[in-house]
Amino acid sequence: MWLLVVGLAAIALKYFEVGFVAGLDWWIVLLPFPAAALWWAFADWSGYTARRAMERDDARREDRLERQRDALGLSTRRGGSRRKP
Repeated sequence: MWLLVVGLAAIALKYFEVGFVAGLDWWIVLLPFPAAALWWAFADWSGYTARRAMERDDARREDRLERQRDALGLSTRRGGSRRKP
């Protein structure tokens, strides 16, 4: 995602001729976009994306279970609730 932001910022700087980016060739300015495509292809191929999604789902499930335990007064944690006020 950050490669897209860098690419969009570089395009804006090149278009408005700001700073050293104004003197760069367009192919250099547009380079973050194929780099982002390569990163996404690698992340999908390596399973990184699926792992991150599973970790996010697991954390969401654990938070939900902990909230339900707290609501029932069955909290297994010492020191009270996990949620921040």
